[in-house]
Amino acid sequence: MTTVRRNIFMIAALILALVIFISFQTKTDSTVVAASTPTTVISPTTTQTPARKPVTIPIADGDLKDAVLAAGDYLVREQLPNGELSYQVDFLTGERSYTPSYLRLIGGTGSLYTVCRVSEDMTYCNAGDLALEHYLELLVSDPDNFKGTCLYTAGTCQLGGAALTVDAIYKRWQATGMFFLDDRNLLNVAADLGYFIVSMRRPEGGFYHSFDPHAGGMVDPDFLMPGFSGKSLLALAQLYEMTGNDFWLKQAHEVNDFMITQPVSEDHWHGYAFSMLARLDSISQADLAYARQIADAVIAGEVRSLHPNNNTIATATKIEALSSLAQALHLSNEDHEWLDPEIRTFITFVRARQLPNNDCNWDITKEVAGKFGGAIFNGCDDPTIRVDGQQDWINGVTAYLEYQSMIKGE
Repeated sequence: MTTVRRNIFMIAALILALVIFISFQTKTDSTVVAASTPTTVISPTTTQTPARKPVTIPIADGDLKDAVLAAGDYLVREQLPNGELSYQVDFLTGERSYTPSYLRLIGGTGSLYTVCRVSEDMTYCNAGDLALEHYLELLVSDPDNFKGTCLYTAGTCQLGGAALTVDAIYKRWQATGMFFLDDRNLLNVAADLGYFIVSMRRPEGGFYHSFDPHAGGMVDPDFLMPGFSGKSLLALAQLYEMTGNDFWLKQAHEVNDFMITQPVSEDHWHGYAFSMLARLDSISQADLAYARQIADAVIAGEVRSLHPNNNTIATATKIEALSSLAQALHLSNEDHEWLDPEIRTFITFVRARQLPNNDCNWDITKEVAGKFGGAIFNGCDDPTIRVDGQQDWINGVTAYLEYQSMIKGE
């Protein structure tokens, strides 16, 4: 090869290399610019907004805190190695239910995180993670046929399942400040569950309560479950606190505005939502009037609810309702002291049914106390322990202890 031809070849190679380098730099620079350009519309499922740190209320030591921990100990003792929680058992015969409600089980999972937060003992969080990983396998997503993610059980996706899964993720965040569980980003999971909840809103403002994800998806307009709307309202408020995205707060207020036009019931989930909205934003005078009506409905059933033959779980939900409503009234600078003696009355009733205590004159052996101690049973004519009873008791007493801390901090 001549010197001239060699020089021409070298010059051409240099020019080609320069062109490739300039092209690569241009593509790299344009990618960086595109990635850093802020979006003008935030999807409700985005998690680009930094998550807030959880704000929790301290819990004082004492007998009631010990009762919460004892209930958590029962849940941990009865948990299977695969994460499954005990759904229902007759503690006198040992007979178990083999047709569990997975909605109640995911609710029980959330209560393990509450015990973890109250105790500051990761034993309960580890048990919660084991259970949560197990039940998250029930989640279903199908972007071509429906929005978001739902909890699929017994052939349908029920609204309450999505809401209770958000609640479990929220309670884990309260206890740990973390959203990652192995390779899952739980904040993304919660947001997609919230997107499903929003997609289930009826035109008039309420919710459809059941969705069949098969064959393109179809709601069941006639399926209604008490508490599902309150659970979903609470989940929307929880999503707002976790993400700081106003989309969820707007949805929560719209749902609440509809719910306060409906007949009043003993809806403890609505009580929780009122307390959260009062803490995170504000509630109106119409909300406060409705909150007092819920409290009145709960208290009106006091004599019947405290009858020895009646259900302990129903009484535990009364503690949840009144404790959360007391928080909402306190945060709104409204009269709340009148609820305290009522809450204490219900707590006294349930504590008489937290094993080994019982108001049924049963002789509880050391073996039974060692296996089932800390659990609440349904009644003297129904010696069964159910996972949602533990959930309601744990969350209700915790809400009351939070309320006590709030008023002492004035």
